[in-house]
Amino acid sequence: MTTANTADEKDLAGRVALVTGASRGIGKAIAAELLARGASVTITARKPEPLADAARDLGAEAGDAARVHAVPGNAGDADSRRDAVTQTIEQFGSIDILVNNTGINPVYGSLMDADLDGVKKIFDTNVVATLGFVQEAYRQWMGEHGGAVVNLASVAGLRSTGVIAAYGASKAALIRLTEELAWQLGPSIRVNAVAPGVVKTKFAEALVAAGEEKAAAMYPMKRLGTPEDVASLVGFLVSDASSWITGETIRVDGGLLATGGL
Repeated sequence: MTTANTADEKDLAGRVALVTGASRGIGKAIAAELLARGASVTITARKPEPLADAARDLGAEAGDAARVHAVPGNAGDADSRRDAVTQTIEQFGSIDILVNNTGINPVYGSLMDADLDGVKKIFDTNVVATLGFVQEAYRQWMGEHGGAVVNLASVAGLRSTGVIAAYGASKAALIRLTEELAWQLGPSIRVNAVAPGVVKTKFAEALVAAGEEKAAAMYPMKRLGTPEDVASLVGFLVSDASSWITGETIRVDGGLLATGGL
């Protein structure tokens, strides 16, 4: 996996990050980006085996397996969240960066036909668990030492889709949560969000079922996003180069919303 970071200055050297949902796709690319910038990284995800595979890949690519730590756990479980933060601090000595990437979308189509248990699960994972991770990082480290948080939102949280409506509503809530946290946790903790368009990951396969070329045609950049497109933006947002940016949701969508559609 190659990263979009071309700088050699290792601007995150000495810092420690926790990235959730990092066994594949965007989360794994973010972990790779932060490692390339010099950070030590804990990755967490629900399934132990794919997570262990990701840790091996990341350690090999970084040339330093000691800077990668894997903690399996369900983001929706409070004990798992606490354990991930605790192990990060025990392993590396701090938690300076938190990237909330975990997200699910088991509900498609009309909200009038939506299974409410599925909708609850979406909000619990995409919104409540995110707040839970921030609370844990705050209580165990960031409240005293400061840090940077990035939440993975979506363009579906900025514009109605009709197809992934429950997911979009959860991401809209996450965007508002990001703003509230930025206000409450400043100045020592910065909190931002990124809102990707369709990125070529397993998670997005259902959205490009009719073919990648057709899906990409509506984008001004005429291609879908890659995990590295998102990762490079996250790397910037957790670095000192963005030290006066907080409470923002930044689109990384190939110009999709600029067209007025979704």
